[in-house]
Amino acid sequence: MMEKSTRKVGKYEVGQTVGQGTFAKVKFAQNSITRESVALKVLPKTTILKHRMVDQIKREISIMKIVRHPNIVRLHEVLASRTKIYIILEFISGGELFDKIVHCGRLPENECRRYFQQLIDAVAHCHNKGVYHRDLKPENLLLDSRGNLKVSDFGLSALPQQGVGLLHTTCGTPNYVAPEVLSNQGYDGAAADVWSCGVVLFFMMAGHLPFYEIDLPTLYRKISAGQFSCPFWFSTGAKSLIQKILNPNPKTRIQIDGIKKDPWFQKYYVPVRPREEEVSLDDVRAVLGDIEDQYVPEQSAVNTDGPLMMNAFEMINLSQGLNLSALFDRQQDYVKRQTRFVSRKPPRAIISSVEAVAESMGLKVHTRNYKTRLERISANQVGQFAVVLEVFEVAPSLFMADVRKASGDTIEYHKFYKNFCAKLENIIWKPAEDCADPSVLRTMTC
Repeated sequence: MMEKSTRKVGKYEVGQTVGQGTFAKVKFAQNSITRESVALKVLPKTTILKHRMVDQIKREISIMKIVRHPNIVRLHEVLASRTKIYIILEFISGGELFDKIVHCGRLPENECRRYFQQLIDAVAHCHNKGVYHRDLKPENLLLDSRGNLKVSDFGLSALPQQGVGLLHTTCGTPNYVAPEVLSNQGYDGAAADVWSCGVVLFFMMAGHLPFYEIDLPTLYRKISAGQFSCPFWFSTGAKSLIQKILNPNPKTRIQIDGIKKDPWFQKYYVPVRPREEEVSLDDVRAVLGDIEDQYVPEQSAVNTDGPLMMNAFEMINLSQGLNLSALFDRQQDYVKRQTRFVSRKPPRAIISSVEAVAESMGLKVHTRNYKTRLERISANQVGQFAVVLEVFEVAPSLFMADVRKASGDTIEYHKFYKNFCAKLENIIWKPAEDCADPSVLRTMTC
């Protein structure tokens, strides 16, 4: 069996990639001293400098340090090597709220109310600190092991300049964006965030978005007119509150104080009062003030002769507490943003099959070692759709293909993954088909 490449960043043992965006990757890691699991966000310095993102990254990190709250993902520290910036974040094991909604179809009203209460508490705390998120959506709302909601991804957040009341940058995801943001007339960040919270509440309760169209002009018209209808199963109280939130006029739209006094919201409500903590931005200034100097040791030894071995803490992370069903039951797994399947075929055969299927689906293919990127223009023509697939060895003669969305629409990714796996049936292995020795599963979990 080939040795697993080892990699450390400072005191953190770095594992597999668990998320990927346009400019950054997020990797699973463990503190080698405390054994605490963390998420390690990796940003190449060349990318930051090329795209002139230093101020944006500095703002995102500073904001996450300022807005400490039980329902907001916690930032532990910021490190840098000679080539990369590392943002060390709280590791949230329960996945995205989006995945849970898609998996369940829709959520029970009491559960929706609890998540919405936690979301409003977190957003109110941000607003009290003068921070506006501007990209609130279920993909940016994570769930911890206890089922509590955590707001993440402050990459588009704004701290308005002193003396300036309105924001002017159009940003966020179209389906969740307030009409005044789309109009380019200047908008109040607090009112825009409230609108996005209302769309999230509707999506949780309905299982579909209030505003969803393939072509953007029609979508924008419906958002601007506040044109939506609540399903019959919405309670009178929920329907009334959503209508007050999804009011296209920001001046008469209900505000957070009004939401907190609403009878539907008040039911079972236990407000969270975060501890006031003294926040230092010294590490942010040290890392980003002189981007070429301060650094931590970065060690790696990569074996390119075969796929990487997956070690114990990565397997436990993937299998969610040693429940390995998600590795083999694609019906359960395809609704997740990050998806995977297992094969007994040689890794080169897996990559060859993936390339052939991807090309038959009209995707561009880029392969390096045992990692493949698949790309195409998104179906709704608003951006690139990209998927990354990486092969790992999890036991002798047993390999896992880890698939994740790199860019594009999450709903489109779910549809793609289901179709993609259907075309790869000849290489996907399920234990029932092979009468596998149980020792294989024991090997995967030890």
